[in-house]
Amino acid sequence: MQENIIIAAQQAAAQTQSAWQRQLSQAVRDPAVLCQRLGLSQAWLAGAQAGHGLFEICVPDAYLARIVPNDPNDPLLRQILPTGDEAAAPPGYVTDPLEEADHRPVKGLIHKYANRVLLIASPACAINCRYCFRRHFPYHENSPSRAQWQEALDYLRDDTTIHEAILSGGDPLAASDRQLAWLVKQLESIPHLKRLRIHTRLPVVIPDRVDESLLGWLGSTRLQKVVVLHINHANEIDQAVLDACTRLKQAGVTLLNQSVLLRGINDSVPTLAALSERLFEAGVLPYYLHVLDPVQGAAHFDVPDSEAQALIQALLEHLPGFLMPRLVREVPGKMSKTPL
Repeated sequence: MQENIIIAAQQAAAQTQSAWQRQLSQAVRDPAVLCQRLGLSQAWLAGAQAGHGLFEICVPDAYLARIVPNDPNDPLLRQILPTGDEAAAPPGYVTDPLEEADHRPVKGLIHKYANRVLLIASPACAINCRYCFRRHFPYHENSPSRAQWQEALDYLRDDTTIHEAILSGGDPLAASDRQLAWLVKQLESIPHLKRLRIHTRLPVVIPDRVDESLLGWLGSTRLQKVVVLHINHANEIDQAVLDACTRLKQAGVTLLNQSVLLRGINDSVPTLAALSERLFEAGVLPYYLHVLDPVQGAAHFDVPDSEAQALIQALLEHLPGFLMPRLVREVPGKMSKTPL
């Protein structure tokens, strides 16, 4: 009898989930299942399990479907497959590479730059990228409840020099639309705020996230809307992603993209050129190309500055200026990104 009640409760909960929430709940979270689904040999499993122990995997089916099976060098696979290389700890690679701990005046808020602040709107992500600079971030200390958001909102109200609120995480769109609509409503009530920026990978990882519920609160805000996507390779943009971008643009959103330069994934001129061209087809402008933040566990993705600069110089011969991302590094303590 008790078992039937539990099953009924689980079925009822599933029925209240939206399509994207169901997809997220069904994401692959076991390295053995990931290797099996992609036809990888057993030789990859030990490293995948070791890396998973340091930073758990999460890969939704919508993204998994774009990965070429039985190809360990697939550029999308390399972004999400844990390896034994993540246990390496070379000098200079640390758990807080951007020293964000020094810029958290209140819970859930990071204030590094003039005129804008970053809000940790969700501790969750739809996919765990292996090079993530926040893979060690203490989300348990920076995930406000609705009541606790008041301190961050008061901080924003008291500083009239702040004109832009940036929703980040984790991935802010991993939060429910009910919670996000409430938070954006509070931000709208602050007169000196002009812009809402959302840094997200969810429209790429689970394009169904861009549904009517999201478009409702996003399209109705008085704030200027900018969504910064995170796409590193042209193969990440399939028809479903193109359609999601179209829906965002129809809601009055400016779409930008920032990428990370990653060894073995996008560190070539043809790959970067194809990415910019594909982004423009999706109505997205390239914004930043970041060199790797020196986060512990990701050193094997690093591309030296000299090589990165040479790539950008060569890329200039293949792309018009408006499709050229700016090559930058984030230096702790600096008041803006540092161009290379």
